[in-house]
Amino acid sequence: MSKKTSYQLMQGNEAVAAGALAAGVDFFAGYPITPSTEIAEILADRLPENGGKFIQMEDEIGSIAAIIGAAIGGRKALTATSGPGFSLMQENLGFACLAEIPIVIVNVMRAGPSTGLPTSPSQGDVMQARWGTHGDHPIIVLTPSSVEEAFSYTVKAVNFSEKYRNPVIVLMDEVIGHMRARVSLPPAAMIERINRVRPNMPPEWYQPYERSASGVAPMASFGDGYRYHITGLVHDTKGFPTANPNEARDNIRGLFAKIERGFREVCLVDYELMEDAEHAILAYGSMVLSARSALEDLRQAGLKVGLIKLGTLWPFPRFALEHYLPQLKTIIVPELNMGQIYREVLRVNAGKAVIEKINRVNGTIITPDEIVKTVKGIVR
Repeated sequence: MSKKTSYQLMQGNEAVAAGALAAGVDFFAGYPITPSTEIAEILADRLPENGGKFIQMEDEIGSIAAIIGAAIGGRKALTATSGPGFSLMQENLGFACLAEIPIVIVNVMRAGPSTGLPTSPSQGDVMQARWGTHGDHPIIVLTPSSVEEAFSYTVKAVNFSEKYRNPVIVLMDEVIGHMRARVSLPPAAMIERINRVRPNMPPEWYQPYERSASGVAPMASFGDGYRYHITGLVHDTKGFPTANPNEARDNIRGLFAKIERGFREVCLVDYELMEDAEHAILAYGSMVLSARSALEDLRQAGLKVGLIKLGTLWPFPRFALEHYLPQLKTIIVPELNMGQIYREVLRVNAGKAVIEKINRVNGTIITPDEIVKTVKGIVR
């Protein structure tokens, strides 16, 4: 096992596939769809070489159903898709949330709605990732802003899904999925792999939804000799449907409690030049690249502007804003949608700073010059 850092020229989708393998993913089921197809192509080749399984399904409904089944059988399971396919996955995503099945869905976003602009970038699935499936439930959504993060965030997504027994979504826009960059990959021995907690009691004592001190119930694999009832209905600690109000309350609140306990761990945020900033650009995905370039020009012009980079969209890392709000006059939010995270910023801001949005929905990116022009128009 190599202990040296390796440097490679990689595409974002290629980095996702590499991250999945590094995290121990050993099952992939999916259906080709632009702009995520490279992930399936690479894993179709490499998973069997590493003792894993790859299945091309008939559609995206079958894809998520297959990875749910694989996860229940003890596999670390992942699928990849784009907007139209992600829409088809929503019902089974809700099932996985309630049944607490650890799976990872990579959505390489493209412009929509419907068939939209299949080869063009978008960040239009942000709210769908949070609220696409019905009911009240938590979700973890990570969004890489570089090829290297496409690798590391995929590793984190697999680990978070296993640790919290919860679906995790990697939401990546087409620019990051298809751009190429020189990346440094850590040696395999340095990559953390988290495995789900398994039951350590006799089979007759096992209750599949009896929560441990961490709020996460141990998960047995089908075939290991443990009785295990799984349902899409609200259930008791044995997994059987219940209409008891107290058990229903405990079931749903338990879903939230385990993520709330891990809130600081799953919320990935980075800051650049925020120490003395009077104005901030809040960005995620490919918009971080434009924002970072704009930041350089704005600082050279003598403006105290910083960058808040979101690596996690859900749960929304409100502390990233709350910490800096007392010093900020303005927050600028560039997005390749009509303002989906902008609304969250407005909510957390609660009238303290001036919030300005820059939006683009025509399949092209927001350039650094456009961000510079917007910021200068506001602060001068």
